[in-house]
Amino acid sequence: MSSPEILLNRDAEGLVHAVAARLITRLIDAQVAGGIAQVVLTGGRVAAKVYGAVAESPARHAIDWRRVEFWWGDERFLPAGDPERNETQARDALLSHVDVDPARVHPMAADSGQGPEAAAEAYAAELAASGVRTFDVLMLGVGPDGHVASLFPGYPELAEQDRWAVAVHDSPKPPPTRVSLTFPTLGRSREVWFVVSGDDKADAVATAVSGGDVPAATPRGLDRTLWLLDDAAASRLKSS
Repeated sequence: MSSPEILLNRDAEGLVHAVAARLITRLIDAQVAGGIAQVVLTGGRVAAKVYGAVAESPARHAIDWRRVEFWWGDERFLPAGDPERNETQARDALLSHVDVDPARVHPMAADSGQGPEAAAEAYAAELAASGVRTFDVLMLGVGPDGHVASLFPGYPELAEQDRWAVAVHDSPKPPPTRVSLTFPTLGRSREVWFVVSGDDKADAVATAVSGGDVPAATPRGLDRTLWLLDDAAASRLKSS
């Protein structure tokens, strides 16, 4: 596993555009090397802005979007189309603006009557059936408590080693019910990118980068682990 690398940007706007440019480049490189680029998306305010910046970049035309496979690291278990779903944010900001192959877009199931456990099992089965063993890029946000995906401090899902995806109940961050990939699944990524903005995340970033006891300390890329930060999120690193 790779060691963390810190890449700094002055502010949130600079971070968004830097990550967007890096994502475009990484998808092109993956297509040149292997044909189908495999990317795991995250949710949240900063991620949505990154996706929007990709959609607005002239460089997006260098990507064969029909040869990009999209997965999600976690999802809020809400009805289809709910604006709080990570899938909805990604579709609105990026996927509806580029020529993706619908068969290569793999959202986690929405709340439509079956429970989150069934949704987690279905997503694990979809991953297994795809034959994909490694992702090219895994994007993750980090919460002020150090959570990543929907793996929260102190929750039993942190210890899961056998299942590829799990249901999460009573999340400390609304909505309370979610579906998340597990650490072993997240760890199948060539590059893991933590994309973090804001001084409210600074303590969690410093703890995770130093290998402290927060979930964000666990995922590592097989080749690279990048902490893509603005100065505010990195402020405790500078003083430590």
